[in-house]
Amino acid sequence: MPKSEKIISKKDSSPSENGSPKPETSSKNQEDKTSSEVHSAENQLAAISNEDTGKVNEVSKLNVASEIAIEKNDLPEDSPESQFVETMYNAFWDHLRDQLSQTPPDFSCVLELIKNIKQILMALLLPRQNLLRNEIEEVLDLDLLKQETEHGALDILHLSHYILNLMALMCAPIRDEAVKELENIKDPVQLLRGIFQVLGLMKMDMVNYTIKNIRPYLQEHSIQYERAKFQELLDKQPDRLDCTTKWMTRAATEIITSLSSLSVTSCISSGVISSFPTPKPDPDPPSLTTVLYQGYLNLVLRDHGNEEFPETLLMDKARLQTMRSKFRHLTILASVLLVARSFSCGVLFSSPEFVDKLKCITKALTEDFSSKPEESMLSVSEQVSQEIHQGLKDTGLTALSSENRASLVGQLRNIAKKENCIRIIIEQRMHLFLKCCLIRGMQESLLDFPGCFLFIEPELAELGWKFVNLMHHNQHVFSPYYAEILKNIISTQNDEDEEKPIK
Repeated sequence: MPKSEKIISKKDSSPSENGSPKPETSSKNQEDKTSSEVHSAENQLAAISNEDTGKVNEVSKLNVASEIAIEKNDLPEDSPESQFVETMYNAFWDHLRDQLSQTPPDFSCVLELIKNIKQILMALLLPRQNLLRNEIEEVLDLDLLKQETEHGALDILHLSHYILNLMALMCAPIRDEAVKELENIKDPVQLLRGIFQVLGLMKMDMVNYTIKNIRPYLQEHSIQYERAKFQELLDKQPDRLDCTTKWMTRAATEIITSLSSLSVTSCISSGVISSFPTPKPDPDPPSLTTVLYQGYLNLVLRDHGNEEFPETLLMDKARLQTMRSKFRHLTILASVLLVARSFSCGVLFSSPEFVDKLKCITKALTEDFSSKPEESMLSVSEQVSQEIHQGLKDTGLTALSSENRASLVGQLRNIAKKENCIRIIIEQRMHLFLKCCLIRGMQESLLDFPGCFLFIEPELAELGWKFVNLMHHNQHVFSPYYAEILKNIISTQNDEDEEKPIK
């Protein structure tokens, strides 16, 4: 069947007049890609085990369930595979044109197309639409159409317009304009291709609508399903929670250390000083939620290099790496905007267009920041300083002096350094924002959105939503394993403390 091509529309879906459900339109701008993440999970498992590939299949099944329960994804459009398939489909339509140009015309491909169109239309029907189902069966009777082709009596345009009328009746309002545009096409090949294009969108609308409606059910039941499947893997490899244990131990140690330092600081600040040291009660063991939140944040905020990932998060490794990259880019972007704003007297930044322009420039010039930080920030400093200088002149304000421009360039270039104070502050506040999102929830955190991130609010909010959804789902699935691991960690630490000699 020919590929369904995509059309971008800004209208929102809503219920159609004939009572069809409201489909959810597909989106092209999602970060996570289903295909790459499934392969990532498989590769990770292959590295862990030398046993049969059945375990890989189990992890893939877990990943599919997790994909639907957490978020929806589109395949990448610029991948080599996608480009190859696109070329093949273009060749198909060229072949169809050649067939119809013959004398007499060859309708074999047309019949196959109509067969596929009929299947799609049938799939889009609601169970109660029996009259329409019978009508489609009658008009698009393949045996009858085959007889018409044998006598050279197949009217492609007539059939196409019948199909267009059905599409207009069945599609969501968001597709009305696309269907109407097809009515003006006279070339039969272009018309059939357009029909497939819009039918593909209608089919995706229905799929998205269905997933949207069953997602709450999947979220409820996929937890038990994923946990059971993971347990099957552990039964075959009982010692395969080592990396998860190390990950949680590190997080728990950081929290305990932090609490201990706070306790000492509190005693000193309160003026409690004694000639004889008295033992202070140890802080209570950290809760499971606290340890997990610290561990989740570490995965996004820190580069662990070749360090093995927790087994319970292998399926999410690709997502977490993407989030880590996004976090770093947003840190640089926010730092640039903060410095740039201090040199523009705030006037230029009252214009959303000017801010968007600086954001686009910075994003484009910092794509290679990880490998070339100095070079990237040199380009950013030159371009941003020029934009501010020209922007001030265009608004009738005093342009940047040579000294101020040199200072602006120097401060922007300094962002390339990890020890840059502005960059450190921005990173700490972004860290705090993500932590608040986990603890307080996204809705409350967005209501109290940090003012310093005003210009990157959409990007940071999107990162927060994805991070919170992923982490909460992971916590629900693997909480029994996490609870047992934390219990052993605390028990081990208590035993070590008892064995230490008293000084």
